[in-house]
Amino acid sequence: MGSKDFTEQEILCYMTSHAIENNTDINVEEECNLGGAQVVFSALTNNNIDLYIDYAGTDYTDILKHKPISDVDKVYKTIKKEMKEKYNVEVLNQMAFNNTYALAVTKETAEKYNLKTISDLTRVANDLIIAPTLEFINREDGLPGLKKEYGLNFKDTIGIDGSPRYTALQNNNAQVIDAFTTDGLLKKFNLTVLEDDKNFFPPYYAIPLVRSDTLKEYPEIEKVLNALGPYLTDEVMQDLNYQVDEVGKNPEKVATDFLNMINLTV
Repeated sequence: MGSKDFTEQEILCYMTSHAIENNTDINVEEECNLGGAQVVFSALTNNNIDLYIDYAGTDYTDILKHKPISDVDKVYKTIKKEMKEKYNVEVLNQMAFNNTYALAVTKETAEKYNLKTISDLTRVANDLIIAPTLEFINREDGLPGLKKEYGLNFKDTIGIDGSPRYTALQNNNAQVIDAFTTDGLLKKFNLTVLEDDKNFFPPYYAIPLVRSDTLKEYPEIEKVLNALGPYLTDEVMQDLNYQVDEVGKNPEKVATDFLNMINLTV
């Protein structure tokens, strides 16, 4: 079992490996925190690992080189078909959480301007400052495309990478930031995530990728991961990430505690 090199991925790595071991006779070796998207995918296709949890948007755009779209069903079906044809990799059922982009504001800002959706933001954007990451400023599936889709015109844009943009929000140096929907900092700062009511952002649902020969030899893996997936909602992953990044818990302990709580049996 492999994973990429950030908190959410480490949690998923330990959780899925323990779920498989708890419900089958398979012994799982963990290779969590291997690196970025290309590194882990190469490890899979080079038979260095057997499976890992990836994200639909990453596979669709970064691996399969398609232009980002927001059609969840089309993205999933395309990935499932092309991963099998090109790489002999099986794509299992999507998990419940979608770690995609979002716009977030403080509770106070949301109440002041009655903001629930991104469309609501268009009424007052010219009075507000947005402080997104530099990547979000330059991605077509980020701020440039968002402005076109919703007709947003902010008072100013200040690029701030990483967690300092959350501080800018708390200090009212900015009123809007970009975030990922499962980011633990959303919970820490008790922010309001605005609904993407036009479905602009591409889907980044978590999807298990398994080498075809591995799944053929151990078909019970699919049953376990299909049973686990529905438990992992946006809110659940946000809380699990928060427990590691902000409370300081060990990723493996957070993963095993959650499995014990839901008492997953297949």
